[in-house]
Formats: sequence, C-alpha cells, structure tokens
Amino acid sequence: MGSAGFDPHTPDTSRATTSAKIVVAGGFGVGKTTFVGSVSEIVPLTTEAVMTEASAGVDDLSATPNKVTTTVAMDFGRVSLDRDLILYLFGTPGQHRFWFMWDDLVRGAIGAVVLVDTRRLADAFASIDFFDDRQLPYIVALNCFDGMLHHRIEDVREALTIDDSVPMVVCDARTKESTKQALITLVEYAIQQSMTARPMA
Repeated sequence: MGSAGFDPHTPDTSRATTSAKIVVAGGFGVGKTTFVGSVSEIVPLTTEAVMTEASAGVDDLSATPNKVTTTVAMDFGRVSLDRDLILYLFGTPGQHRFWFMWDDLVRGAIGAVVLVDTRRLADAFASIDFFDDRQLPYIVALNCFDGMLHHRIEDVREALTIDDSVPMVVCDARTKESTKQALITLVEYAIQQSMTARPMA
C-alpha cells in the first residue's frame, strides 16, 4: 500500500515531537502579520487594531498607504516543518510605542526572522540591534513587496552592517512556500549556532 502522505493535523505517535518558538520581527508595516498568516496551519491569532487619527504623524504610512490596521500585541501561528518538529510563531508589534513587549515575546525563542522592506532600510536597524544585543540567532528576510527586490542582497547587507555569518534570504510574506523556506533557514542556523556554542566534552 502506498503512503498516504504527511498530514500535519494527524499526530504521529511513533516519534517524539519537538516544538520550538520562533519570533517574526521587523519595523512597522513590513509584513509580519502576513508572514505568520501565510504559513500557519491554524487560523492565526492576531491582535490587529484599526488605525486611528492618533497615529497620524507617528506612524510612517508613505510606503504602505493602504494599511488600515496594526498589530498592538502579537500575532501567533503554528507550522509543522516535519513530522516531529512544530514551530510556534510569534509576530512582534512593529510600532516603537509597543516595543516594551519584545523582551517578553522573545523569551524562550530559538531565534528570529527579521523582515526587512528594502524601500525602508533604516527601519530595520532597531530590530537587528535588538537581537544582536541579546545574542539571539536571527536571519534577515527581504520581503519583496509587489514581487520586486529594490536592492541587491550584498548592498543590503553592507548598508545594514550585518555580519557575513548571518543568513539573508529573499522572501514573499504572502506565499506559504517562501515563508516556510525562510523558517527552515532560521532553524538550520539556530541549530548550527547552538552546536557552535556548546562546550567541548
């Protein structure tokens, strides 16, 4: 009888399941909620609130003029990368006034995906500094809005002064396969970093 294939909704009791926490971070309006929603196997929990006039002059909407909601706490989703590996995704709020929540959200995470909008590179510095300061493994994912990459990967790495050892990928936060590949890259990098940091026997 042929294999029926892997159904992520049907538990495989023959193998132990490992779960890991991943943070999806980045500046305001960079696509974090879209990223979590595109890959999550469950209906993602979001804390989106309608933007009001109170955000006028505070939140830069020049690159995202159609944005009418914003995350005020977190996004939450789940994805099975394999039969025995489940990732729990936590999307951070992008607005600076909600950044006090970040330390709580990253607690226990194995790593982070930092989404970057190449039209607004300056918005990525704070997120990158946050994970550098806490020595939490992260990768940089250049989110292609409208299917366009506005700068070469090498130029973005240089502009953001990101170490060559940090993986940088191109992704489309709207596409499941694209976001899944970004998560796989992060998991592999986090494992590599963990093994490097492990003391020799």
